[in-house]
Amino acid sequence: MIKSTTQTGFLDVQGAPFYYEVAGQGPAVLLIHAGIADHRMWDQQFATFAQQYQTIRYDLRSFGESQLPAGPFAFYEDPAALLQHLGIKKAHVIGASFGGKIALDFALTHPTMVESLLLVAPDISGYPPSDDIRRFGEEEEALLERGDKEGATELNLRMWVDGPRRTPEQIDPLVRQRVHDMQYQAFMTSVPEGAEVIALNPPAIERLEEIHAPTLVLVGDYDVPQKLVTAQELTKRINEAHSIIVPGAAHMINMELPEVFTNTALEFLHTQTEK
Repeated sequence: MIKSTTQTGFLDVQGAPFYYEVAGQGPAVLLIHAGIADHRMWDQQFATFAQQYQTIRYDLRSFGESQLPAGPFAFYEDPAALLQHLGIKKAHVIGASFGGKIALDFALTHPTMVESLLLVAPDISGYPPSDDIRRFGEEEEALLERGDKEGATELNLRMWVDGPRRTPEQIDPLVRQRVHDMQYQAFMTSVPEGAEVIALNPPAIERLEEIHAPTLVLVGDYDVPQKLVTAQELTKRINEAHSIIVPGAAHMINMELPEVFTNTALEFLHTQTEK
């Protein structure tokens, strides 16, 4: 096995620095984490991917070691800035959940920088939430307003790690603990006055036909029902998209079933790089 040295750093753009890591050589693969995690969610893939690809991961604003600027910023501009900083013209982009939303927005705003998309239970900007996701959001907000960060973290674990059809006892406790630690840290991050997220306009849900990058969508069969509907929507409207339902996993497929995810992702990447 070839060992790869990891380069770490902070890129100061859009008014505040964000943290990134790079390892390996070859075609570029950019990993964008979920909104209940940080760059560590890719721990079981990063070194493996780096054996064949120049692999990049980073912390989204307010997650991990990255900061929120005290002003307007766009999540979808950070990937472009990071790739440009690293001298990379084009990358295969893997995004999970909220990271999938960012990947889609990035593909729409910087289409020449995206070689392919692998979307894991992605959100879509402008896509209205289902009733169960809306209720979850309201309950999370109420817990955070009361200062109950632990309760809000557990709520996220029940929704996204366990899924609606499983109990906590059915989940690998290590996976639950890893997500707990990342989500709780995110809740502890302070939001500076003036921080404002710039939304993509028009949103991705109105523009999916503009995406021409080969796209694979993965969704777990234990995930929230809307995620399976979202996968169907993407497959129907993106020209070169197809989807796979992964049995035995909820939202965090790459953490619950790391070997299945890694093998599926590498097969997809090999298909794209051999063209």
